[in-house]
Amino acid sequence: MQIQAFLEYCRKDRPGTSPVVIGHPAGHLVPMKPPVNVKTSIKQPPPLTTSMTCEAAFRAAAAHYLQQLTARHEGTAAGDPAALHAMRVAMTRLRTTIALFSPMVEGDEQIRLAAELKWLRAHLGIVRDLDVALDRLAKIKPKGAVKGTVKGSINDRPWKQERAACQRHLTRALRSPRYRQLIKDITAWIESGDWSRKRNKMAVAQRTRPAGEYCADTLQAWRKKLLKKSRNLEELGTRKRHRVRLANKRLSYAIEAAEQLAPPDEAPARETMLKLLRTTQKSLGQLNDDARRRALAAAFGEDQMNRSDLLLDGKQKKRLLGKAVKAYDGLGRLEPLKVG
Repeated sequence: MQIQAFLEYCRKDRPGTSPVVIGHPAGHLVPMKPPVNVKTSIKQPPPLTTSMTCEAAFRAAAAHYLQQLTARHEGTAAGDPAALHAMRVAMTRLRTTIALFSPMVEGDEQIRLAAELKWLRAHLGIVRDLDVALDRLAKIKPKGAVKGTVKGSINDRPWKQERAACQRHLTRALRSPRYRQLIKDITAWIESGDWSRKRNKMAVAQRTRPAGEYCADTLQAWRKKLLKKSRNLEELGTRKRHRVRLANKRLSYAIEAAEQLAPPDEAPARETMLKLLRTTQKSLGQLNDDARRRALAAAFGEDQMNRSDLLLDGKQKKRLLGKAVKAYDGLGRLEPLKVG
């Protein structure tokens, strides 16, 4: 959903203009619950080995990231921003794994599950966007405001109200039969979906191909596509630049997922490539956050935005784009990764 449409969806069954938080009286803003302690790191790579076929590697990686996603379910449903962020990252890594092995797993079930994951991503994404905006709001004041004065502060109450309302819908989604069915279906699909039962020669060859060899070829193809997309980056519009950011993140996550398939002597080259990708991801991420904040502010009718440091100015945008362009130049000069 687009931001405006999603916010209207969150508001439609809300009494008046005050948000309702599950378990609390209407109209009351309540503090977030303390973060849930989840031991599994969101950066922990899946348990792959160099002897794995593509079939075995896909199952291991997809199940790993699905477990990371479900481990954050309760914390996210309770309103913990850290759990929400981790759950969203885990889902992105799961979707990246599916994309990485897409020639092998594509089919009717994959298309249906992709639509369900998109539904879940919309609920997670809007709340995360509001968390990022609120975090920035807490650190800034309108231009010309006297430091330390309450009067000079931006009114963050509308943002908190929207965050609470969107959290309510996210909680409902996470506790719904639809979410439970999604987890059940994707678990079964990973283990024994339609992709694993195909008996034609091409399907069998895809499943039995060495995972390291396949990933090396695919990661190189993804890098070439990313470099092509990033040409003339400074001239791209917001949407095309966003697509570059998504391709950048996908490549970065795929390299991390395939880490255990790489020979030890490839580690320095992998880290160099990841460092460049993270540099561009950070710069493009800040530009995307800025665009999302502008869209949110427009949806709220917020009139303080242009008088604050909440939005990036022209010089800041130029600096961020310059960093990304320089990093992509470096990425283009690197040798292909050897995986397996």
